[in-house]
Parts: sequence; C-alpha cells; structure tokens
Amino acid sequence: MNDFEELLPESTAAAVGDDTPATERPAPGELTEAGLEALLFVAERPLSRREIAAIAGVDAATVDARLGDLEVSLANRGIRLVLSADRVELVTAPDAGALIARYVGADAVRLSPASLETLAIVAYRQPVTKAAIERIRGVDSDYTVRTLLHRRLVVELGRSEGPGRPFLYGTGFEFLERFGLTSLEELPPLDAEVAARLVEGDAVSEAEEAVDGVVAPEPGAAEPA
Repeated sequence: MNDFEELLPESTAAAVGDDTPATERPAPGELTEAGLEALLFVAERPLSRREIAAIAGVDAATVDARLGDLEVSLANRGIRLVLSADRVELVTAPDAGALIARYVGADAVRLSPASLETLAIVAYRQPVTKAAIERIRGVDSDYTVRTLLHRRLVVELGRSEGPGRPFLYGTGFEFLERFGLTSLEELPPLDAEVAARLVEGDAVSEAEEAVDGVVAPEPGAAEPA
C-alpha cells in the first residue's frame, strides 16, 4: 500500500481499483439473488445454508428467501438449484444431459441391475445399514455398496447406535444429479408391496443385529455379476 492509500479511511481505500459504482455494489449484510447464484457457481462443493448466511452476513430467513427466488428463476434454464437437507448446489438441467454427454465425449457409466436394486433400497430406506440391504436383497451386497460408494451415488451418513456400530448409508448430490431430482421428495411413490418388503426386511435386520451384532447374508447366496 502506498503513502496516499494509508491516509485514506479504510472504507475508501478498499474501494480503490474497484470500478463498480457504489450504488451497484451489495451493501454489507445484503444477499441478492444474483450474488447467491454467483457464490454457488464458484463453490467447489455444496454449501450449507449456515455457510451462505455467514459469508453474506445475513440471517437464515434471508438465505431461504433468496434460495426460493433463485429456484424459481432457474426453473426453465440450463442450470438447476438442488437442495439436499441443509446443503445447496447448482447442477445442470436433466434435459441437457445428452448434450453434455456428447461434449465430454462419453456417456454416463451404466449401472448393473444389482447396483440399481441396491441404490433403490438405499434411496427409499436411508439411513440404512449394509445388513439391512442384504436382508432385503437376500444376497451379499458388499461389492455393490463399495461400487456405489466409489461412484459417490451412495455416501456414509455416520454409524448406527446398534451393536458393532455399523455404517449407515444414504444418497448424496451425485444421486440427485444422476436421476434428475432436486430433492428426495421427488422420488416416485413405491408400490405398497415393495414398500412393505423394505420395512419388513429392515425390521428383521435390526432384530438380528440386536442379538448377534452382525447379520450375515443368506447361506450360499452370492452377489450377481
């Protein structure tokens, strides 16, 4: 900083080199829809509402209001706003998937029937343990779960309070992006028989975990290739 700048008030010195008219710059503690969009655009990861509020110097209600405005503005554009729990992120629109795939030079990696089945169980029953997944499917699912974790379609949500404290699994942002969803509330409703199977399978697994701590796959069952 030169001698002249040292003589300036802090607020004036900070504006040196900034060609943006003062009337167009957001005031401290203000969050505009354009500012929020720019922040999410440059973010390298999903941001929580609390982080956005802290960065902008505003309260949670203001963040929620701007998120609602931005979600409406992007509804018919090539970018969408995805909200998952407390985190938010900008993603490409689902109907632009084929065009983007041609740009990157490769189609999305296809999932096997076993992976799709496991992913569906996780999506609808999360948080869920691997033991519950295996009980519902009736086969060992270690390889499939690891594959989905590697592709970040499934994420670890923590550990169960049950014996052995097994990992709890759920879906992440990549799952929402892959299937063109903006939230888990957009998952299609399950057939009554399928829903009952999920609940029954999980209940059996929890009972066995309480007794043994670990639920093994059905004898002789193997993961499909």
